[in-house]
Parts: sequence; C-alpha cells; structure tokens
Amino acid sequence: MTDTSTSRPATRGTGPWAALAALSMGLFMIVVDTSIVSVAVPAMVSGLNTGLNAVVWVTSAYLLTYAVLMLLTSRLGDRYGPKRVFVAGLAVFTAASLACALSATVEALIAARVAQGVGAALLTPQTLTLIGHLFPANDRGRAMGVLGAASGLATVTGPLLGGILVDTLAWQWIFYVDVLFGLATLALSVRVIPDWRPGHARRLDAFGILLSGTGLLLIVFGVQNGERYDWGEVLGPVTVVDAIGAGAALLVAFVVWQRVNRNEPLVPLRVFGDRNFSAGTLTTAALGFALTGLFLPMVIYLQSALGLSPTQTGLLTAPMALVSGLMGPFIGRLSDRVNGKYLVMSGLLGMALGLGIIDLQARADLPPAQLVPGLLVVGAGMGLVLVSVNNVAMGSVRPELRGAASGVFFTARQMGAVVGSAAIGVLLQARIAASVADAAETAAGRLPAAHRQDFAAHVLRVAEADPGGVGSAATPPGLPAHLAHQGRYLAEQAIRSGLTQAVRETLIALIAILLLGLLAAAAMRRTNPRPTRP
Repeated sequence: MTDTSTSRPATRGTGPWAALAALSMGLFMIVVDTSIVSVAVPAMVSGLNTGLNAVVWVTSAYLLTYAVLMLLTSRLGDRYGPKRVFVAGLAVFTAASLACALSATVEALIAARVAQGVGAALLTPQTLTLIGHLFPANDRGRAMGVLGAASGLATVTGPLLGGILVDTLAWQWIFYVDVLFGLATLALSVRVIPDWRPGHARRLDAFGILLSGTGLLLIVFGVQNGERYDWGEVLGPVTVVDAIGAGAALLVAFVVWQRVNRNEPLVPLRVFGDRNFSAGTLTTAALGFALTGLFLPMVIYLQSALGLSPTQTGLLTAPMALVSGLMGPFIGRLSDRVNGKYLVMSGLLGMALGLGIIDLQARADLPPAQLVPGLLVVGAGMGLVLVSVNNVAMGSVRPELRGAASGVFFTARQMGAVVGSAAIGVLLQARIAASVADAAETAAGRLPAAHRQDFAAHVLRVAEADPGGVGSAATPPGLPAHLAHQGRYLAEQAIRSGLTQAVRETLIALIAILLLGLLAAAAMRRTNPRPTRP
C-alpha cells in the first residue's frame, strides 16, 4: 500500500491538531519521567533502605531498555500502525508507573522501571511518524514546534515537580503523577489519533533485532557501569572493556547484515542517503549527550556548592526550560519559512554560549540569581535547536522510510543521552577528586603543620564518599578544641570550592560536545523555505 500522506488535507478525520495534543502529552510524560526520578534518588535510598549503587540501577535499567528497543519499536509502527503502538506504549508506561509507586523493594522498583522503558520505547518513535503523516509539509514545522514546546515545558516540570513532591509528600508520588497523567493521555489518544495503517505488512528482521539489541545493550551497560566496576572485571574474566568491544563488534555486524539483507532490513541503509537526516542524526546525538550530561553537574553545583534545596533548584532552572518551551511553536513556524540548518546551528551555538557564561561566573559564593542570564541563553539555544533539528532531519525523508528513520533518530538521541550521563558522571567524579584535593591542600595551609595532612585526607574522603556532603564535613578529627570551628569552616569551604571547580571543568567538556554537534549541523544541506498557506 502506498503512503498518501503528502496529498491528504490537514483537516481530515478528527483533526491533526487534536491528535498532536495527544502526541505532545505522551512525549511530555516521557520527558518529565526522565528528569523527575533523579531528584528523588536520595529519598529512594532512605525509603527503600538500600544503597546508592542499587538506586543507580533505577535509572540505568530504564535508560538501557529505552535505548535498546527503539529500533524495533519504530518498525512495529510500520507493521501494526503507529496509533496502536503509541497507545500500547502509553498503557504499558502507565501500568508500570503504578508498579513503581507500589514497589516495596529496590528490586521491584528496578523491574517496574524496565517495564517503563518498554512503554517509552514503544511510544516515542511513533510521534514523528504520525506528525509526518498527519501534517502537510507547510504545516509540519508548526507541529514540530508544538512538540518541542511540550518537551521544553516538561524539562521545567520534571525537576520542579519532583522537588515539590519529594519535599512535601514522598518519592512514590513522582510515579503516581505519571499514572494520573497517563490515564488522561490514554483516553485522549484513543479518541483523537487516527488509526492509520502504513500498509507495510513486513516480516520483522529477527536477526537484525538480535544483533542491534545485544550490541546496544553491551555498549550502554559498559559505559553506564564502567565506573562501578572500575573498568575491570564484571563476570569472571570478562571486563567492561570486553563488553563494550563486543557490543561495537555486534553493531558492525548489524550494519553489514542490513546491507546484505535483501528482504526486510530493520534499518534500510538508504535512509542515510539523505544528507540532512545523516547530519541531523549526529547532531541530535550530541544534543542528547549535552542535555542529559548537563543535569548532574548543575545539580551538584546548585545543591552542594550553593546550598539550594531540590525545590529551589527547580525554581532557579525553570526559566531556562520555560524559554525553550515558549519558543517552540514560534521556531516551528519559522523553520517552515527559513533555512532550518541555520536555526540548528544558532541553537547549538547559543547553548554553548550560555554554558560558557555560567562557567565564567561560577564560584562557591555566587548569589544564585546571577546564574539566570546564562541559563536563559541556554534555554533560548534549546528552543532554537530542539524543534528545528527534528524538522530538518525528518523533513525530506521519504514517507515509506519515516518509521525506520524515526527509530534511528530517537535511538541516536537516547544513546547520546546514555553516554552523556555516564561519561559526564565519570569525568565529574574524577575532577571532584582532583579539585577538592587541591582546595583541601590550600585550606590546610591555614592550619598548624601537624594537622594539615589529616585535614586534607578528611576533606577528600568526605567529598569522594558523597559529593553533596558539604554539611557532613563535620570537624576534622584530631584538631584541638580551639581549632575545631576553624577546621570545620575550612573543610566546608574546601569542598564547596573543589566542587565548583570540578563543575566548571565538566561544563567545558559539554561545550566541546555542543561544538562538535555544530560541525555536524554545518554538513546539512540548505533547506528550501516553504510557502505560507493562505
């Protein structure tokens, strides 16, 4: 069956804009869930009576499942219809959210988060496929703008809502909110999204699924957990490096298989013949890396170095994401009328500039409000790039390839997010150790020589055990009573100063990634402005 989306009126059926509202609500829920859980990690450690390493798997299990399944779930939309797969994803995600809220052990919570990852992977790729079907070319940018606005507002809502719920109720409520919102989105989606069938009753590429799924799983597992195993042995003689290497080899084998498979490849390689899609995929991977990697250093700086609460952190960062969300519809319409390549490049440059402003300002005694200008510049950059990169990358993909292209595009962003989260975590931890050690040595110089070595060792031990443990610095052991107050003050200041320096160095790495994304965006070809509808 031939896809007729390019000739279909935009107002047919229940109305594309009503369907877009449902799609935006589904994506909103997924983006909120990505950030809201991180805010609740300390409360989960306490409430489930477990350790930090175990709770890290609450996030890792979700990210692993989400990233690994995306290629498969994008093709399910081609086979069974994107509405059916989208609704199935909503149902799975909502049920899994209830299971998360009711979990009494960390093991049960991890299992429920795996199910959430399945739901998110089912839901996400269908959004771009359905937008490509529902909207003609001259309206597609506006539709992408609405989707980008939903994503931007979700970025505001996640940390802020998470902080409020954890501070006032309990960590379980971050999942109860998902249940309520999921049920509302499910009811709307069933009613307003048309049951379009692309007509591609194809066989699934089982061997390709096995190769890609296992390869991605091994790479994501290795990167996400390399620091935990000290990049050494995981099971018997198998090391983290072995796992990553095996995953890379399987992905190479997957690409070869996609090339030689003449039947139904999971990823038709001809989709990469579109230069905008190829460059856009690299750009969105860099964007995913930066967006996810930014969260950890900013939380450490705002909460540990500057002493803000989770709710205060959410309020301070809210304008950044709010600007991004409000810009979405405007940028979407603009991307239909101008060369979208330059919107993408301007957005990446704006994000890098905003992070540079924050990096130059950051110090341990900075009034938090002074960070707002830099955060607003980051938000404006996000508003420019989040919508336009989707529109440019997917705008010229052939209709019969949209399902596969959506899966590849979102997999690239999710893989960038997973690698960014892990890599920035490793870098930040390494820089904290070095920066706090330097700050502790400097602070120790203000104490009598006999106490300097023990003081520096104490400060470094506190910072490595808990980067947020400024308040637990306590009085360094071995100090006489008349030096106790001074020792505690110096220890706290050394940790705050060391954390700030580590965050500044980590932000430079994020700026470099954004500039690499800028190079990828520069490879996009010029897009032709589309005429405005009368």
